[in-house]
Amino acid sequence: MINTTQNFIKRNRYKLSMFGLMLSASVICVLLVAARITYSDTGRYTGLVWNLFLAWIPFVLAYLAYALSWKKPLLYFVLPFTAFLWLLFFPNAPYILTDLQHLAKETSGAPVWYDVIVMVWFSWTGLLLGLVSLYLMHDIVQRTFGRWFGWAFVLFVSGLSSFGVYLGRFVRFNSWDLLDDPTEIVVTILGLAIDPSKRLVAFTILFAAFYLFVYLTLYSFAHLLQEQNVSVK
Repeated sequence: MINTTQNFIKRNRYKLSMFGLMLSASVICVLLVAARITYSDTGRYTGLVWNLFLAWIPFVLAYLAYALSWKKPLLYFVLPFTAFLWLLFFPNAPYILTDLQHLAKETSGAPVWYDVIVMVWFSWTGLLLGLVSLYLMHDIVQRTFGRWFGWAFVLFVSGLSSFGVYLGRFVRFNSWDLLDDPTEIVVTILGLAIDPSKRLVAFTILFAAFYLFVYLTLYSFAHLLQEQNVSVK
C-alpha cells in the first residue's frame, strides 16, 4: 500500500504540485479579501471569491476528464459528458480577468496598492486555473485525434470562451443559464451573431488573441524544460 502510494505520487508529482499551488493561491486570495473586510469594514470584492470558486469548476473537471481519458471504456461514454460540462464552465476561469475593471472605480476603506494586489492575485489565479485545465483537455484531444485536431481544439476553445466571457461581463449570463433557460441563451446568441456590435467583435478577438498568446507561451516554456531534461539525461 505504501509503495503504491509512493509510486503514484512520484508519477504524478507535477500534477499534484500544480493542484497544491492553485489551492494555496486560492486560500491566499480568500485571506486577502478577509483582511480587507476586517480593515475597512466593507464587503467590497467579496464577489471575487465566488468568481474564483467558479474558475475552479473547469479545473476540477479537466483533472477528472484527464483521469478518465486513460481508460478506453470511459473515454467514449463518460468523457464526452465531462468535456461538455468543462466547456460550459470554462469561460468562468478567464472571466475573472475582466474583474480588473473594478480598479477604475473609486475605492474606499483600503489603500489602492492593496486593492491592486488583491485584483492581480485573483486574476492570475483564475488565469492559471483556466490555462492548466485547457492544457489537460488539449492533451486528451491530441492523444485521441491527433496533433492538428488538438490545436484546432485550442483555437476553437479560445474563441468560444472569449465570446462566453463577453456574455458574462456585458450580457450578464451565467454558465448555468444554459441549463436553466437554454432558449433565451440561444435567441440572444443568434441575435448577437446576426448583428454583432463593434464591442463584441473587438472584445472577442482581442481577448481570444491574448489568451491564446499566454497559453502558447506557457506551453512552449513547459516543452523547453522537457527538452532541457532530455538533453541532460
